[in-house]
Amino acid sequence: MAERLYAPGECYRYQLIIKHLLETPLFFAPDQEIVYRDRVRLTYRKLNERIHRLANGLAKLGVKPGDTVCVFDYDSHRYLECFFAIPMMGAVLHTQNWRLSPEQILYTMNHAEDKVVLVHEDFLPLLESVYPQLTTVEKIVLITDDGRKTGTRLPIALEYEELLQGVPGFCDFPDLDENTRGTLFYTTGTTGLPKGVHFSHRQLVLNAQAQLNGAAVYESIGRFRSNDVYMPLTPMFHVHAWGFPYVATMLGVKQVYPGKYEAPMLLKLIATEKVTFSHCVPTIVHMLLSSPVAATVDLSRWRVTVGGARLPKGLAREAMNRGIEIYAGYGMSEACPLISVSNLKPSMLGWGKEKQLDRLIMTGLPVPFVYARIVDASGKHLPHDGVATGELVIRTPWLTEDYYKDPERTAELWRDGWLHTGDVAYIDPEGYIQITDRLKDVIKTGGEWVSSLDLENLISQHPAVSEAAAIGVPDKKWGERPLLVIVLKPDFRERVNQEDVRVYMAKCAEEGRLPKYAVPDKILFVEGIPKTSVGKIDKVELRKQFG
Repeated sequence: MAERLYAPGECYRYQLIIKHLLETPLFFAPDQEIVYRDRVRLTYRKLNERIHRLANGLAKLGVKPGDTVCVFDYDSHRYLECFFAIPMMGAVLHTQNWRLSPEQILYTMNHAEDKVVLVHEDFLPLLESVYPQLTTVEKIVLITDDGRKTGTRLPIALEYEELLQGVPGFCDFPDLDENTRGTLFYTTGTTGLPKGVHFSHRQLVLNAQAQLNGAAVYESIGRFRSNDVYMPLTPMFHVHAWGFPYVATMLGVKQVYPGKYEAPMLLKLIATEKVTFSHCVPTIVHMLLSSPVAATVDLSRWRVTVGGARLPKGLAREAMNRGIEIYAGYGMSEACPLISVSNLKPSMLGWGKEKQLDRLIMTGLPVPFVYARIVDASGKHLPHDGVATGELVIRTPWLTEDYYKDPERTAELWRDGWLHTGDVAYIDPEGYIQITDRLKDVIKTGGEWVSSLDLENLISQHPAVSEAAAIGVPDKKWGERPLLVIVLKPDFRERVNQEDVRVYMAKCAEEGRLPKYAVPDKILFVEGIPKTSVGKIDKVELRKQFG
């Protein structure tokens, strides 16, 4: 039985724990659908039963409170079940980024001390490659779409659906202390081993409430409400799919999980399931709009919040021209992830679309309970005048308190009571944050800073440009100079050359949209731009190739 959180004569000390997020849809929308690709349809009532069965099945395998369970899967109803069942039983959910290298995956699994692994059959070769060196894994559960076991050298205990059979459909989930660790995942940087980021039940619940504040409360565009149809396009291993599965479940909305990200399937689901709300990095929007299938799909009911990288104005305008409501948000792995949303203020709702777009692509306004400041290299707070630029530092109740078992890098993250984001930004008099670059990506030329994100935003508005990235490359005279790496749209590949692009950027400088010293000397046309494991432009790889 659950431990009581009160003594005779005392009030009940209500704990902010994940199991409470699951209670509302069970009386608000118990028969609402949860869909996996074109294969599975559940109701919230059935989802709840499966969550209870999953917890009982894992307990039967030996999982106890405090143990870590690692999950390798695509975005699915199964992953949603893991989001709830594993933390609710007092264990820790380790969402594994299966796009990491085998060496990084081995490190994260041993560092997290994973006890049980749930692995989709597509990732068996990856797990096989590291299995002999795993030090804590005791049981492996296979995930398949058809429920049948497949050949592997790994000692499979059960298939996922088999795990859910033969156990009760009810689990007496404990009333945990809200500070119990619920999730753990690893974020990678340019150097060093992956860093473990972890969050308590309290932080996860508070972040879900913050998502509601940012996405559903204010009168702006892109609202997320109980009558929406939700489909995540951010991997569920990436910062809890930005926390939205918890919000969607709490609201009782119809949820659609796409599995493997394939443009035709994503567009089919948007059309057939009538998806109205998604979130993703800019490269996913670019991928979908570039697909030939997109021309046959009505996207006018679709609302998308974009984060993970700056939303280029050219891409946002293209999406808007297709009828999509698009706007930016900002967060980071260490922030669970939400920090700000580019909501429009009441005075801005009557503006024209183009003027609104300049606000909607900004990093945005801090959501309630987020304190954001700009500091210089000495830690001095800078004015919010839209001019002074420095590192963005933040405080919220849902920030990770430390990197898991990593005090040295924790000291770099937290200084003077503020979490240091590593992002260069300004805050304007209206309170809007604008990230201008990562500290490690800013281009330093002749003693001046050039924002790679500003360069990318401007070139994205050239009609010939499909995708672009800006990096600094060594220069004997100036230290660094900007380089633009560009993917042209197919129809322009024989009609536009580097000089055309240089003239366009020079014109931007003449119009005051760019300092003259920031006009790139070098422009390269390429077939594709490398991406990181979470779909961002990989500037480390670009610097290796062209720096």
